[in-house]
Amino acid sequence: MILFLFSISFFSVYTTSIKVLRLYSENCQKSFYMLSLQIIVVITITGVAFAVWEYFRHQNFIKKIPVRIHINGTRGKSSVTRLIGAGLRAGGYRTVTKVTGTFPRLIMSDGTESAIFRKEKANILEQLNVIKFAARQNTDVLILECMALRPNYQRICEHQMVKATHGVITNIRLDHLDVMGPTLDEVAYALCGTIPKNTMLFTSEDRCFNFMKKIAKKRKTNVFQSLGDEVSDEEMQGFRYIEHKANVDLALEICASLGVNRDVALAEMKTTIPDEGVLTKSIIHEKGKVIYFYNGFAANDPESTLMIWNTIQSAHQDVKEKIILLNTRKDRQDRARQLVETIASEMDFDKIALIGESCELVEEMALKNKIAYNKIIMIGWPSTQVQYQKLFEATVENSVVLGVGNMGVGGSDLAKFFEKKHQQKQ
Repeated sequence: MILFLFSISFFSVYTTSIKVLRLYSENCQKSFYMLSLQIIVVITITGVAFAVWEYFRHQNFIKKIPVRIHINGTRGKSSVTRLIGAGLRAGGYRTVTKVTGTFPRLIMSDGTESAIFRKEKANILEQLNVIKFAARQNTDVLILECMALRPNYQRICEHQMVKATHGVITNIRLDHLDVMGPTLDEVAYALCGTIPKNTMLFTSEDRCFNFMKKIAKKRKTNVFQSLGDEVSDEEMQGFRYIEHKANVDLALEICASLGVNRDVALAEMKTTIPDEGVLTKSIIHEKGKVIYFYNGFAANDPESTLMIWNTIQSAHQDVKEKIILLNTRKDRQDRARQLVETIASEMDFDKIALIGESCELVEEMALKNKIAYNKIIMIGWPSTQVQYQKLFEATVENSVVLGVGNMGVGGSDLAKFFEKKHQQKQ
């Protein structure tokens, strides 16, 4: 399969060559057909030889990186990737950390970050270039967030591209069901495609843990579970954003497996730049109102959304109004439907505000799920300033707002707008 990946560029050239030769042959004598066939044979042999050379060159790059940590899972991949990178940097390792996340980043051993610019859509072949770069940097540890969704691509990423020394699956939840679903078992099977062979797997997953152990056993890999209960409330103090104990526990366990002192690793984790998709809180004091805004746009599966909502409700039992701000994309209607169903059936709220794309369709979903029309605030996708103003006008003097659904189509911009407002009042 890896030969297929390396040969994609070759076969595009090869196909074009055949088309040109066919057009040329129509106007040539029969003798030229033999010449054409000879050219095709030469191109084919050269292409196959190049693919084989690329394959073995990549294997050599892998061998040059002693420790390769491959992070997969439904939620928290980017956060855990960053936490591990920070902890290992503090332990003296030369690291390259690659975050797929909301906005892809490459993080160097000194903590500096570079944005990864893509000319086209995300492609798993991007990982090959990162591995090559890390090998040429004489990296001790490569921390790599899995960017594949399709089950077969997830397996290819691990067993052909990365060949991790430390596998990580943060958790398993119902998301990307159009690719991995529709059931939790199928999602689990897909994500477990990245369980490495003959090494170690670290996870915070609970429900599917036994299933993971069975697959890991077949691959002769030991499994270590971290559920967050080893991290105290005191140790969670000092993070600049709302982090989950399970993520910190998982990252600390991996750092410990590589000999990094717990306190040293944890201290550096608290100073690391968070991913733009992490849960953050902004407090707005404006025109006699107090609004507590939580950026949960990246937690876009129903289970994670519900967990965050319940936590927020516990912290804000005295607010007068609770608003869910749902941001949707036109190409993620299944996700919108799942979230609307969860909001309608399991979440206690006063209003639901709709922003992003296809808001009319989402409004229909809400009405079908028996959300009262007078509870729906239609905002759409105007400028960020207008979105903020319409949402502000819909709030009372003491409100909590949770943004969910998507970071894209303006979600990230609106979250930054709230954060800027929050900082201006500090």
